[in-house]
Amino acid sequence: MAGNIFLIGLMGAGKSTVGRLLSKSLDKTFYDSDHEIERKTGVNIPLIFELEGESGFRKRESQAIAELVVLNNIVLATGGGAVLLQENRDALSAHGIVVYLRASVDELWHRTRGDRNRPLLQTENPRERLQTLFSQRDPLYREIADLVIDTGGQPVTSIVTQIEQCLKVKDANA
Repeated sequence: MAGNIFLIGLMGAGKSTVGRLLSKSLDKTFYDSDHEIERKTGVNIPLIFELEGESGFRKRESQAIAELVVLNNIVLATGGGAVLLQENRDALSAHGIVVYLRASVDELWHRTRGDRNRPLLQTENPRERLQTLFSQRDPLYREIADLVIDTGGQPVTSIVTQIEQCLKVKDANA
């Protein structure tokens, strides 16, 4: 299966976990945009948020996405907020198949509740924050998604199989 696959969705939806397994299964190179930002800067995402704010982080994220989408034969797990900027949505749509990994707010909260590496959830009420993020971002994810895959309550291997089956159908119809 030729081409790039870009995984989008909220934090905790499974983008990195699914992406790693999917890339192995399809013999593609895996990238995680957050990890690429950390590798380039030498610091973690929470520190970037602390020093540069969300807007500084989003600039770095945009640059990373612009560099990654032009590579060939990759699976890219994007950060949950990558879709906030039109330029990122355009770049993802133009350079590969976009897969929205969707999970309920309850599932996302369950998966992320103990994670201190999520700057946007370091609030008084992280579950409420997740609900707000979901409400804001779900329409943006859907706007550019070629596939929407529900990741709630499924093993990762089932999610990967489901994506592969949808991609084969898409390839056959192309």
